[in-house]
Amino acid sequence: MTPAHFAFSSTFMLGLAGLAFHRTHLLSALLCLEGMMLSLFIALALWTLQLNSTNFASSPMILLAFSACEASAGLALLVATARTHSTDRLQSLNLLQC
Repeated sequence: MTPAHFAFSSTFMLGLAGLAFHRTHLLSALLCLEGMMLSLFIALALWTLQLNSTNFASSPMILLAFSACEASAGLALLVATARTHSTDRLQSLNLLQC
């Protein structure tokens, strides 16, 4: 495993571990998701460059577009949660209550 592959896989695993074990605030969960998406974007872009293939050249940009949409939807949910519940703590949110 090259150092670049190790760096990207470790950043993805750190984001996944942060999402799994550190779920106190909604903002921290969104930041962990964004870190995972950025590590996937960089890994996919380097994989495309290593293959010297033009078939997959647009896939990192599509992933980046989906990541931007995910971030905007997450921020909208964060603002709506902060307005209704006056906090972003995940323990205070109840999905069964309107």
